Amino acid sequence: MLIKDYYLAQGDIHAKIDNFDLIQTFECGQCFRWNKIREGTYLGISKGNVLEIEQIKDRFVFRGTDMKTFENYWMDYLDLKRDYAQIIEKISVEPNMTKATEYGSGIRILLQEEWETLISFIISANNNIKRIKKIVESFSNLFGREIDYKGIKLHAFPKPDEISEITCGDLGEIRCGYRADYILDAVKKVNDGVVNISKIREMSYEEGVKELLKIKGVGPKVADCVLLYSGGKHESYPVDVWVKRVTEALYIKKETKPADIKKFADEMWGGDAGFAQQYLFYYARENQLEAGEV
Repeated sequence: MLIKDYYLAQGDIHAKIDNFDLIQTFECGQCFRWNKIREGTYLGISKGNVLEIEQIKDRFVFRGTDMKTFENYWMDYLDLKRDYAQIIEKISVEPNMTKATEYGSGIRILLQEEWETLISFIISANNNIKRIKKIVESFSNLFGREIDYKGIKLHAFPKPDEISEITCGDLGEIRCGYRADYILDAVKKVNDGVVNISKIREMSYEEGVKELLKIKGVGPKVADCVLLYSGGKHESYPVDVWVKRVTEALYIKKETKPADIKKFADEMWGGDAGFAQQYLFYYARENQLEAGEV
């Protein structure tokens, strides 16, 4: 179901949305700036916009935004115009994917700001979600513009030109380790116009990969994450440890190189491979599945 019956009441936006779950969407490893502030409620910030979302089953209340920003930014960001029931039906053609989509039926793939997603997934290399969130938050707090929301201090993610002069010494405070060098390379290449991060949505998948691989520390997995979670490239199939493990166990039945796993995903799900990846990743990670257990 697409979002249709939404309305403004007492300054808040109310909506009924199927196939949307805040926990599954915000804690499935695709984003790092959303935090649970109380049961059923998350607070997030993207591109300087703040949003509080409360969920009670399939009913949602959106606070901290106006209708124009909600319709012009948050609807696309949260992918609320897409019918996920159709996606699930289309890819659930065999028992393994049916099980994964049933488990994570509330996941939506976000359309995040490209620059923030790039830096976040550079930080994600060889890291766990809890630590990634901490580093990304520290990075924003240190360099980003402060925004007050009901007494809560938030910080916008710093734009490339706002941090053009940062050094490895500056990044020492956020404890990102060897990734500091990669962040600096990304800052320089984006500011110098070597990498046009703001245009990846207009590029083909192949062009987007080529563009992102210009940055030191960005390999195929990070490039695929950036393209899927901010570039709108739903054919992208990021292969990390969990995705490799679950794809091999459920489908390929043998040790396989990431490139061949991506080729399998393309043949299996085509332009919907990114959705399949997210359901499989969430299912495998949440259940801590080993290869022999799936």
